This record gives sequence, C-alpha cells and structure tokens, in this order.
Amino acid sequence: MMTQALGEFIGTLILVILGDGVVAGVSLNKSKAQGAGWLAIALGWGLAVTLGVYASAFLGPAHLNPAVTLAFAISGHFPWAGVVPFIVAQMLGGFVGAVLVWLQYLPHWQATSDSAAILGTFATGPAIRKPLANFFSEALGTLVLVFMLLAFTKGQWTEGLAPIGVGALITAIGFSLGGTTGYAINPARDLGPRVAHAVLPIAGKGDSDWGYAWVPVLGPFVGGTIGALLFNLI
Repeated sequence: MMTQALGEFIGTLILVILGDGVVAGVSLNKSKAQGAGWLAIALGWGLAVTLGVYASAFLGPAHLNPAVTLAFAISGHFPWAGVVPFIVAQMLGGFVGAVLVWLQYLPHWQATSDSAAILGTFATGPAIRKPLANFFSEALGTLVLVFMLLAFTKGQWTEGLAPIGVGALITAIGFSLGGTTGYAINPARDLGPRVAHAVLPIAGKGDSDWGYAWVPVLGPFVGGTIGALLFNLI
C-alpha cells in the first residue's frame, strides 16, 4: 500500500505542476502564455491528468483524486484500508506541486498585482458566487467523472491507452461544465494548492478565500459518491 500511496503522491504532484502551471502561464503578467485563454487551460488540464496518470500507474491505480478514491471504495473497486493513505498522499502531492509552480514562476508573482489571478493559479473560484449552484456544479462534474471512470473499468483498452481516455474525459468536463467554477472536481487539486497559497510569501496575494474552500472539497465528494452509487445501481 505504501508503494501505491507513493504513486498517488507523484501522480498528483505532476497533475498539479502541469495543471496549475498552465493556469499560471495564462494568468500571470509577463508570461509568454499570458492571455491564451480557456482553450489552453482546458486542454492543459486534460494533458496534466493524462501525464499524471502515466506517472503513477506503474505504482498503483492512479486515482490522483480523493473523491475518486472514496467513490471506488464505495463501488467495491478499491479496499477501504487504502482510502486514508491515498487521500493523505494526494493532498501532499497537490501541496508540493503548487509550491513547485510558485518556484517556476517566481519573478512573475511580483509582476502581477491582481490578487484574484494569483489565487486562481492555485485554487478554483466561481464565475458567479452562488454557493449552492457552485456546489451543484462541482458535484455534477465529479459525478460525470466518477461514472465514466467506472464505466472505463468495464471496457477493453489497448494496453497503455487508458490514461488518454481519462485525459479526454477531463478535457470534455472542462469545456462543457468547467466555466461555472473552474471545475476542481478534485479536493486535492484545490485544497492542497490553496494551503500553499496561504503559506507562501507572495506579495499582494490577498486571502485564500477559505469561505469558498468547502465547495471544491465537499462538492466532489458528494458528486463522486452519487456517481459510484448510480453506477452500482445500473
């Protein structure tokens, strides 16, 4: 189990480096990618998840997402004894990945005065702040994610190609459902980097919006649980 948990740490770290990295490139001043827009972010996150899965899959199941781990345990595809170690590893991977993004873009934080843009490179936030609607968005996105991942377990993939399907799924969710909240659909992807934002010495970063932080944590857990239950029911 420790080897598999290490895989979760590594995979989530890669996921956040590349995912938060593309947002930083698009958002921070004087970046060559600044202004590339939602297309770059959605595609970048899809590739980030694909490569995170490849980085982790030789060590374990490559969940890279606490909501997925919980849902797979509920559906009987993962042992309950591994849930807590996996979630801890994923959260740590998210935190460390965000710290590495901070180091990568170190000169650009000083060049950026928009605190919302700075926070957005670490954690998600709503386009329109309506907590119940935002919660529904995160839950629905994660429901689709989990249901499709469980459906993938019933199909036959050419060896080595399943992570590409997962990346395509993330990209589709980003394009179709992500515009409302930034589609965390993963507590480790949001909470780990949000903690990094809170503790890192970034001038003018503003607060970490802890009043919203429950949405991208509880929403995915609820949505993933419903997705697992629906899959089992069907």
